[in-house]
Amino acid sequence: MNDTILLAHGSGGKLSHDLVERKFLPLLANPLLDKLDDSAIFEANGRLAFTTDSYVVNPIFFPGGDIGRLAVCGTVNDLSMNGAKPLYLSLSVIIEEGLLIADLERIVQSIKAAADEAQVNIITGDTKIVNQGQADKLFITTSGIGIIPAGIDISGANAKAGDRVIMSQREGLRFETLLESDCAPLNKLVAQIVEACPNTHCLRDPTRGGLATTLNEFAKQSNVGIVVEEDKIPVKKEVRAACELLGFDPIYVANEGKLVAIVEPSDANKVLAQMKQNCYGRDAAIIGEVTNDHNGRVIMKTKLGPSRIIDMLSGELLPRIC
Repeated sequence: MNDTILLAHGSGGKLSHDLVERKFLPLLANPLLDKLDDSAIFEANGRLAFTTDSYVVNPIFFPGGDIGRLAVCGTVNDLSMNGAKPLYLSLSVIIEEGLLIADLERIVQSIKAAADEAQVNIITGDTKIVNQGQADKLFITTSGIGIIPAGIDISGANAKAGDRVIMSQREGLRFETLLESDCAPLNKLVAQIVEACPNTHCLRDPTRGGLATTLNEFAKQSNVGIVVEEDKIPVKKEVRAACELLGFDPIYVANEGKLVAIVEPSDANKVLAQMKQNCYGRDAAIIGEVTNDHNGRVIMKTKLGPSRIIDMLSGELLPRIC
């Protein structure tokens, strides 16, 4: 096989089969995928959650992850935010001619590692090759299916006055001077939350638009107000320093390794204690509460005392990463 991707790898012929059989199947193999049928057939009982998303990242490798890990974690997390247990993913890749085979192998290895961590299987997929200049090295689309346990009803429309707002935070980085992506699968953390509080009202991962946009979505969907306290929002000093240097507000920065939960006040400390037992929630904090005032709006109590309205992200704060 050549060192780089050729258009012929997308022809459907021998090179196409070699690409799939040598670079994807050895790592992603499982009984459903190994059949290589046009669709995967499986059994599932109960309510199902289904989601899909596409990932366009530049660069495709970054500190703490790459486009492959991001794609798996993003879809796993989207399922988890409705309380679903992720089961199966599809994987569709659009590869630009000229991509190094070694880079593709590295990304597939990352996809495998993330899927193993989340305990999901990739059971169907597709590969397309496009001319140079028609893609940015590699685009990935993943879809996912999960099962929602009986009695679980989590939605952005379920917030009620008096509820507490909790934000997860990954444990501190080993090297304080290194700023890495927080990309991570959160399904195990969500399972702990739901076990502690089956009546959890809202869950969401603050991806594009960050915490500010997520809170505004909750406020509008539930027709409530939300008040958060700036000094209680967990922001790593490395992130704060980078945002100050670049002129960004950290509450608008995208995350794929955090979640925001809204629960009844009587459940808040119990949920927080469960979150702190997970490596992706050890620095979690209660950052605010839901109110019946200023419905549809988010208010932040600043460190200096005055309050300000927090709106959704307008425009693009950063180059799009997902």
